[in-house]
Amino acid sequence: MARKTQILVIGHNDNGCTPEHEKTAYDTGAAIARSGAVLISGGLGGVMRASCRGAREAGGLTVGIIPQDAHSEANEFCDVVLPSGMGLTRDFLNALAADGIIIIGGGSGTLSEVCAAYMYRRPMVAVRGTGGVADRYGGTFVDYRENIMIGQADSPDEAVRSILEAIT
Repeated sequence: MARKTQILVIGHNDNGCTPEHEKTAYDTGAAIARSGAVLISGGLGGVMRASCRGAREAGGLTVGIIPQDAHSEANEFCDVVLPSGMGLTRDFLNALAADGIIIIGGGSGTLSEVCAAYMYRRPMVAVRGTGGVADRYGGTFVDYRENIMIGQADSPDEAVRSILEAIT
């Protein structure tokens, strides 16, 4: 049996996550589940919670890699919880666990995950119009190394299609 594709969804946590971000994340999670891929997230609130909820409600599998050391810290829509006990260092685990990454908005924590993914040349797609890191880095390279260009998509379905194409 072949390993399932693993897609990380990153973006605003509870601080800065608007109802529009939540809807985009929910729809992204649902699209990931419909594609047969596994949704990976940081396992907490905001975009992480909404994407897990969308995937779970669409019949998908969700994995939360949380910075804390207790399973109970994860959001209620994580099917599998990996408590790293690593704090922000877990951003590298998130990036390396993923075959591809979808970015919805995001602040400095999201940027940390983007940088880790960039250094390891993981394909990334930013959902346009969601602000933050997604709009700042979508369609560009993070730096002069030009490791991998961050793609852009106008909808959750397009983001999932694009990341799946980039992975294969």
